[in-house]
Amino acid sequence: KTGAIIGAEALIRWQKPNGEIVAPAEFIPVAEENGLILPVGEWALREACRQIARWRSGGFDMKVSVNISARQFFETDLAALVQSVASEYEIDSTQLVLEITETVLMDNVEQAIATIEKLRDLGLQISVDDFGTGYSSLSYLKRFPIDEVKIDRTFLIDAVTSRKDQALVSAVTYLAHQFGFRACAEGVEDEAQLDFLKRIRCDEYQGYYFSRPISANDFADKLQQEVELAS
Repeated sequence: KTGAIIGAEALIRWQKPNGEIVAPAEFIPVAEENGLILPVGEWALREACRQIARWRSGGFDMKVSVNISARQFFETDLAALVQSVASEYEIDSTQLVLEITETVLMDNVEQAIATIEKLRDLGLQISVDDFGTGYSSLSYLKRFPIDEVKIDRTFLIDAVTSRKDQALVSAVTYLAHQFGFRACAEGVEDEAQLDFLKRIRCDEYQGYYFSRPISANDFADKLQQEVELAS
């Protein structure tokens, strides 16, 4: 709401030796199928924690969101892994946000709730990613001990001109607040969308309007610029 940068989302990219970038939509499904998503997911989590520690040493306390796959969530002791990695890099667990899609949560509701409770006992924040695109029941949603819902970008594309999309985004934001969650809008690309989100009191925003994906060093430069402007 203040316009300040409060965090970042860790995005994985595969760069070939020739410099070509392979999009995650191409290689993540393959990694899911053959089980490689487990070491890849652990590597991504470890790198995020390493970066949090680096930024902290530079004077920036940022929260970082990391996407968690279905296999990572259900087939590993995720809480033990997070605790080990956070301890290794001596970071505060509250700086780490784990993003899980609602579809994953609905695969096994009782196990999902138990895993989330273990993670939150460590101080982690839990975010439901791509909210509204799955088939979750609202009666189940209120049971999940989460911190945030991320409104999927597909609802925001026409939110400035479509009353139906406006109603959807407004309803999800209202519902999140009533459940005690934060609402974060994904895919903000212009000022008109941002103005609409401010009017309905959405809590957080992310998207190309603020920044395209950038390197960790460039992000640190952006943080430094913000500090200099505020001083």
